[in-house]
Formats: sequence, C-alpha cells, structure tokens
Amino acid sequence: QVQLVESGGGLVQPGGSLTLSCAGSGFSFSNYAMTWYRQAPGKERELVASIGSDGGSTNYTDSMKGRFTITRDNAKNTVYLQMNSLKPEDTAVYYCNARAFTNSFWGQGTQVTVSS
Repeated sequence: QVQLVESGGGLVQPGGSLTLSCAGSGFSFSNYAMTWYRQAPGKERELVASIGSDGGSTNYTDSMKGRFTITRDNAKNTVYLQMNSLKPEDTAVYYCNARAFTNSFWGQGTQVTVSS
C-alpha cells in the first residue's frame, strides 16, 4: 500500500539545523511532485517547499527562502528538507505530500520543536 514516512524531527535550539526525510513506497515516486507542509498548534497547515518530479524545479514560501532547502533522490524514493537557522516560530508538525494528477498522499508527520 502507499506509504509516506517522515523522520528526522526533534528538539533543536534556535539557530540550529535539522534535516527531515520522507520515504515513499507503494507508488511511482519519481512521477510525483513532493511538497513539505507544516502545521503549528492552533494554526492552519501551510506550504513550506515543493519540488518537481525530476527535481528540476523548487518553490519555497517566502519566510523559508534562504533557510530551507528541498531536495529529492528518486533512486531512494526519498525527499529531504534541510532546515537551517531555525527559529521558535518554525515549531510545528512537518508533513510530506506526494501529488500527481488526482492522486495525493500524506505522511503522518514529524514534530519539530525549536526551543532553548
């Protein structure tokens, strides 16, 4: 069956870095655009970054530009989110999404907490 499994979340101090991973299985990963979203307590889910199916195009929400980098390795069916210069306001559950045509799959999320 289709699975998206996020990992790499945790507790980090302000200014620190984390790399999230999202491994896909049960579908043709290389045909899907991949997107990272996040949802903070009491807030709506927001787009963080997206990457095209071949990795040739990326898109970031303005507040993440220059701090976050999305990449993918289609040989490993995995998408990554490198997060640098983390701020307390980056605290959220981070989700990955796979999308192609009318198909959309979600992972279960991984918690990122930025706190001293």
